[in-house]
This record gives sequence, C-alpha cells and structure tokens, in this order.
Amino acid sequence: MKFLAIIPARYGSSRFPGKPLAMLGGKHIIQRVYERVQNVFEQTLVATDDERILQAVEGFGGKAIMTSSNHRSGTDRCWEAYVKSGIETDIIINVQGDEPFISSDQLRTIQACFNDTSTQIATLVKPFTPNDGIEALRNPNSPKVVVDSNQMAIYFSRSVIPFLRDIQPEQWLEKHTFFKHIGLYAYRTDVLREITLLPQGNLEKAESLEQLRWLENGFKIKVGTTNAETIGIDTPEDLRLAEQFLSKQKQ
Repeated sequence: MKFLAIIPARYGSSRFPGKPLAMLGGKHIIQRVYERVQNVFEQTLVATDDERILQAVEGFGGKAIMTSSNHRSGTDRCWEAYVKSGIETDIIINVQGDEPFISSDQLRTIQACFNDTSTQIATLVKPFTPNDGIEALRNPNSPKVVVDSNQMAIYFSRSVIPFLRDIQPEQWLEKHTFFKHIGLYAYRTDVLREITLLPQGNLEKAESLEQLRWLENGFKIKVGTTNAETIGIDTPEDLRLAEQFLSKQKQ
C-alpha cells in the first residue's frame, strides 16, 4: 500500500492566529510536525491557505500546496491537496498541524489499521487512567469514544460514554476503561472523496464532531490504541506548556 501524509495548516485560528508559524524550541510548529511525520511517511505535504505558511515550509525543505480558505474542515482541505498534488496513493493520513509531539508509534499504529483490508477510515484513541481524574474525563473539549469488540468505533461524544449506572462518578475511572479520541485520521482515497461530498447530519450538528457524519452515513471507523502522550496546541497558553514539555524531553 502507498501512503500519503497531509498536514492541514491554516493561518486564521480564532484562538491563536498564525499558530503554524509560532516558534517552539527554535522551530516553527509546522516544521516540528512535518519532521515527525516525515520520519514515518516518505510522501508528506502541508495543505495550507496562506502564502506565509507555504513559504515557511518550503524554506525548511518541506513540500506544501495552496488550498482554498473556505474549507469546513481539515478533511476537505486534505482532499483538495491530494487532487492538486497529482500523487497516486492508496491511503491518506490526515495529521493535525498543531501536534508537534505526535509520535512515530501513533503514526505507525494508524498505518497498521489498514492491514485489515476492510478498513475504510481509521483513527486513534488513548485510554484514560485514574490519574487523569474525573474532570479530564468530563471535559467536553476531549471527545470520548465507545469501541466494539472488533475495534470499530460505535460512537463519539463530548459527554462521558458509557454512563456507569449505580457507580459514583469519582469511581468511574477505576471501574471502567474510557477512551479519549486522538484527532488523527486516515482514509482510503476513494472513501475520502465520498465523505467530502456528504452533507452535515443531525449528530454532527449536535456534537460538532465531523466523524459522526461518517458514522451516520454508514461508514466504518477502525480504532487503533496508543498510550503515547502528546500536547496539542490550541492557544498561546498551550504553547507555553509545550515549551515546558519540550524542555523535559531534552533533559
């Protein structure tokens, strides 16, 4: 199988404008993401809507392609970038441009999901641990996933799922393994084309999670499990935490 990794990176983030070009340990965030992805996937490119990001990527020797500024999601941006690239591939890996600590283990885990020839879409989860605490589990900005016995996603929610009846919430993490969604996706090329044509469904509108559109339309999502800890960057405060995390890694 041929794999192509695409890193969507737009300039206009409401919480952190210009985030891909912010500096982390002497490098742009987008460069740190690119270098980690390129360690696993030889074919890697950035899909952006801004010339400044394009120039920065080309400046460190990376490959980038301009895409529309009107896309609803990184998924749509990935499809445009793939079409424009002219690259032939079987699987497209969608790596968020604000994950400078994404690990080779995570990338190889999602890649391995396609050893199953029936896999249409793949994503990752990380088990919550008792040390994470109940507030982390309840955090609506950290979607949860219920997975079946074949490692297929049943549902994604900002609510805690499943609800443990007759057990105090403070004990939930000790009594059950809950899964946190890691926003890394991979799709067979023909499936990516199909899902970009789908209209929003009621579940996606309710939870504001695009993967629910795919489930609602009958697509199956294979789930890989990782225990690797990463720090995504959504705000300037996250960047400060990332600097601390990077410093500890170097020690």
